[in-house]
Parts: sequence; structure tokens; C-alpha cells
Amino acid sequence: MPQRETWATRTGFILAAVGSAVGLGNIWRFPFAVGQEGGAAFLLVYLLFVVLIGFPAMLVEFTLGRRTQKNPVGALAQMGGRTWKLVGLVFVVTGFTILSYYSVIAGWTIRYTFASLTGAYTADPEAYFGAVSVGFDAVAFHALFMVLVIGVIALGVRSGIELAVKFMVPAIIALGIGLAAYAFTLDGAGAAYQFYLSPDLDVLAAEWQSILPAAAGQAFFTLSLGMGVMITYSSYLAEDRNLASDGAIIIGFDTAIAFLMGLILFPFLFTAGVDPGEGGPGTLFISLAAAFAELPAGNILGAVFFGTVAIAALSSAISLLEVPVSYVIDEFGVDRMTATLGVGGLVFVLGLAPALDLIFLDLFDLFADAILLVLGGLLVSIFVSWIVPDEALDELQKGIGELGSIGTAWVWAVRIPVVLVLAFSLYLGIVGYIEFLTTDFADWLG
Repeated sequence: MPQRETWATRTGFILAAVGSAVGLGNIWRFPFAVGQEGGAAFLLVYLLFVVLIGFPAMLVEFTLGRRTQKNPVGALAQMGGRTWKLVGLVFVVTGFTILSYYSVIAGWTIRYTFASLTGAYTADPEAYFGAVSVGFDAVAFHALFMVLVIGVIALGVRSGIELAVKFMVPAIIALGIGLAAYAFTLDGAGAAYQFYLSPDLDVLAAEWQSILPAAAGQAFFTLSLGMGVMITYSSYLAEDRNLASDGAIIIGFDTAIAFLMGLILFPFLFTAGVDPGEGGPGTLFISLAAAFAELPAGNILGAVFFGTVAIAALSSAISLLEVPVSYVIDEFGVDRMTATLGVGGLVFVLGLAPALDLIFLDLFDLFADAILLVLGGLLVSIFVSWIVPDEALDELQKGIGELGSIGTAWVWAVRIPVVLVLAFSLYLGIVGYIEFLTTDFADWLG
């Protein structure tokens, strides 16, 4: 069996985890989730989820991964036996499913980077999106993006993932700060900040049934929880680290960048006179293209923005592919190159469906976000807090020292509020998914 790799430095691990969290979830998905779910009211609930649910849940995945030094399936099998091994497969399926449509959207960002430089979408942004979002163009750029992801993963943990994120994450932060400073000068900035930063509690009271599962799914999506990434990445830690401080740093960076992206995107949309609550993921591309077409030096600005999104997408996608690849390597003794090519090829094939018809993008995204992510987080939280709490607490204390009542509080925080909130969010997510299947998808089926 191939020798298991480890991170070369603590910085490499943190940047890889931040890079996984900072991707399309922050830049593509977060803004339209905020727009569709009530603006600042959604932002408030999202931030509460990140702190009160996301942080304890991240420590759950960290302790499981480092304790076992295995992928999610192997980790749960080692600590819980064959029954829990099946639960580990949920993580593999989740990462595999997300990457299949994630790659299609990431391909759009590459396409739009080039289109910004040539002004291809300037005349009719909506018609341009319709032409490139499905069909040959979408398949070609989906393939290009998967080639990039496969190339990084095939190089390994240190030579591939760690080296790549040391460039990508600082680039995302620097470009994001520059774009936010520019967005502050736009005419629509004031109205945008009002929408984004001033919660309307009446909206929260009226729409909580949709806001709650959306915020839970978004928090897990942007933090890369519930998909096995943090279990896998922490399994490459070769020595004792302070997992609590690492988790706080990762969550802090991720949340700050998600918040920063709202400060960038909403001024663009409001300046262009676009309602951020209309439409979905495709509308965001159409709206931004229209906004850049109207702004001074919009072609350059558009290229910088979509290029930043493409870099962020790559940093996340490599973590999504690493989960099933690590599973194949650990469980079947396959070498990294073979595992990467095989798994990456299967992801590409599954991604052909959303590349050819956007209804499958909605089908996959809602299933992964509202059900799979929350289900994975719920099951692993139950396992760690109720089945193996002593082992988990022992692992968490390594690199920190005796936690005493703080450690006990963490275990009970996961046992009760985290589990209950995730269970309720999963219920609402299932209800919403059934509604989608019986309306939108049923209409598509004819």
C-alpha cells in the first residue's frame, strides 16, 4: 500500500483548508443565497450558524481525521466498525456529487474571464449566457477545469495541493480587497450596503422556514463541512497541532472572505439596477456581465473578477476531488495517479448532465446542499459526541492541554444544539427538495 502523505507545514494545512472553504460557495453561491433569502436577515442567520454550529462541527471532523489518519470511510470504520463505514460513504458521495456540477460552473468562470477581455458578452449578456452555459462550450470548459484539478491532485499533498494553495489563497484575498475598494466608489453602494448589512427581522419571522435550511447548507458548503474534506485534510497532519486555533483561523478567513464578496457583488448589482433576489446561479453571471458592460474599464474589471472566481473555484475543487481519491488510495491500495485519473474521469462523466441541461445543476445542487451536506454533518456529529466522545476529546486536547469543563461543554454542544439544529435543517431540506421534485423537475419531465 502506498505510504500516506503529510503536510510539510502548518501553514500549508491552514491554507489548504481555507482554500477549500473559499471557493464558489463564497463567491458564486453565497451572494445569490443572500439575495434570494432576504438579504441581511439571511446573513445574520448564516453568521450564527458559522459560529455556533460550524466551529464545533469543524472540530468534530478534525478530531476524527487526525485520530485515525484516514479518509472519512476508513476513519469511521476504524472507530465505529462496519456500520459506520457506510456512513463514511456519504461523504465520498457528497464530494463526488458537488464536484460534478461545481466543475461546470467553474468552467463558466474561465469562459467569462476570456469573454471579459474580448467583450463577447457586452451586447446581450443574457443571450451570451444561454449560449455558453450548456452544450459544447459548457462541456469543453468543464473538461478544461477538471484537467486542472486532476493535475494538481495527481502531484500529491505537498507537491500539488500545498504548493497550489500557497499561491491561490493570497491571490484571492489581494484581488478581493482591491475589488471591494473599487465597489465602494460605485453609485449603488449605499443601497447595496443597506440591503446587505441591515437585517429586516420581519423578513426573518416570515421566511424562517426557507432561511434556516438555506443558511445551514450554506454554512456547511462554504466551510467544506459534511463532505469529508476536513476529515481528509486533518488526516494528513503528522504531528500534534492546536486544532481549536487552526479551526478558528480557517473559519475566520472563510467568513471574512464570504462577507467581503458581498461587499463587492451587491454594489455591482445595485449599480446596474439588478434585483439580487431575482433568478438563481445563472442570473448572477448575467447580471454581473451586464454590470461590467456598463462600468468604466469594465472589461478589465470583469476579467479580474471572473479570474479571481476561477482561482477560488480551483482551490475548492482540489479538496473535493481529494476526498474520493484518498478513499481509493487508502482502501484499495491504488497509486495516486491511477486513483486521480479514474475518479476524476467519473466526475467529468457525471458532470455532463448539468453541462447539457441546467435542470440537473439545480437537481444536484439542492440535493447536495439541503440534504447530503447536512446529513453528513449530522451523522458524524452524532458519532463523535455520542459514540466516541472520550477518544474525540482526547484527540482535541493534543496540542492544547487539559480542557476540563471547556472540553465537556464542546461535547455537549455537539450532542444537543448542533445535532438538533442539523436534524431540523435536514427535515426542512428534505421537504424543500420534495417540493422541487414535484414542481420544477416534474414540469421539466413533462
